[in-house]
Amino acid sequence: MKLQNTFLLLQGLRFYAYHGVDPQETAIGAQFTVDLRIETDFSRALETDQLDGTVSYASVYDAVKEEMRIPSALLEHAGGRIAKRLLQDFPAIQSVQIRLIKQNPPMGADCNGAGIEFLVQRE
Repeated sequence: MKLQNTFLLLQGLRFYAYHGVDPQETAIGAQFTVDLRIETDFSRALETDQLDGTVSYASVYDAVKEEMRIPSALLEHAGGRIAKRLLQDFPAIQSVQIRLIKQNPPMGADCNGAGIEFLVQRE
């Protein structure tokens, strides 16, 4: 068996945070969701059933949670911090695709959310 393109997925991570441009957003806060698609080689974990052969979901979640606690005016900035943190803290991560959505944004639109999505790769 030849393993290719292995990804860890964390979907629908929910956070209450204080990101936004308007003073109301940083004072009151809002609900956010984060989805991650993390490229890493977990072929060793497939064979050994040991956590040291992959990246810990719990550790990734803790890092994202810490970054979401830091207010940013822009979701782009918050997402960029998350990406940098994951690549810095987890050398086994090759790339991270991030989707960061603000639920029910205060923009006068009837929508579920507004946000950003991007892919970063290790240099």
